[in-house]
Parts: sequence; C-alpha cells; structure tokens
Amino acid sequence: MAYDPYDLTQHPPRSPRVKLGGFVLLPRTIDKGRAFLAGKVGEYKFNCPMDQRLFSFIGIGEKQFLDILSRSRSDSEVLEEILKLSSLPAWQIENWSQFQQNSGPTDLESQKFFMETLQKIAPHRRDISSWFDLLDLDDYASFGGQP
Repeated sequence: MAYDPYDLTQHPPRSPRVKLGGFVLLPRTIDKGRAFLAGKVGEYKFNCPMDQRLFSFIGIGEKQFLDILSRSRSDSEVLEEILKLSSLPAWQIENWSQFQQNSGPTDLESQKFFMETLQKIAPHRRDISSWFDLLDLDDYASFGGQP
C-alpha cells in the first residue's frame, strides 16, 4: 500500500512540536486539515481546541484555513498565505510557540481530562506534563507503539 500523507487512519499527523515559519502546531493542523478535506481524518479532530488556539493567534477561522489548504499545494504555500493575513513579528511567534510547547492543563476540567487520558494510554508514565507530551504519546500508542 502506498503512503498517503493525507490518510490519518494509517499514520498520525506531525508532532505538535514541529514548526513551520516558527509556528508550532501549524504542520500538525495542516496534516489534519488536509486529511479532513480528503475524508481521511480518522480518529483525529480537525478544529480541536489546539487548532483553535493556532487559528486565534493567527487571526483566522477554520473555514478560512481550509480554504487556504484547498488552494495551496505545499506547506510553504500555506505559510505564505498565513503570513499575508497575519502581521505577527517573529519574536511574538516564537514566544507564543514556546508557551504552547510548555502548556498543560490549567483548570480542574482540563486536569481531569488530561489525567484520564494519560491513565488510558500509559498509567505508569510520570514524565508527561504538557499537552504536547500527551499528544505525542497518544499518537505513538495509537499506531502500535508501547508507551
């Protein structure tokens, strides 16, 4: 079977840590958006709260993002379109990205969700503290890795 980069039933999207133009989450959101458009998003959720954080920071909505994806053939074209719409300076993108990489659950509801998810995936892991840690672990375990 040939590798289909838009089929998230066969492999996970890129890690939330992977950057494009300094933006964390952007490559992952591109992967999920392209899979969504192809009808192959699997168990992943496009426009989840993490995607919404990115959209809010950039200043676009999910429909506008999907429109950019439908007109763009590469990550660099997507980035070019986003940078046309957003006048964020590089330092602000870097600060936002660093904050996202380290963020974890902050309220009781999100702490409960985080811990329940971790208990299902790898109850023995004590090193998982950020949302990015949890997403990477979940992606790994979802495709046969031993957490």
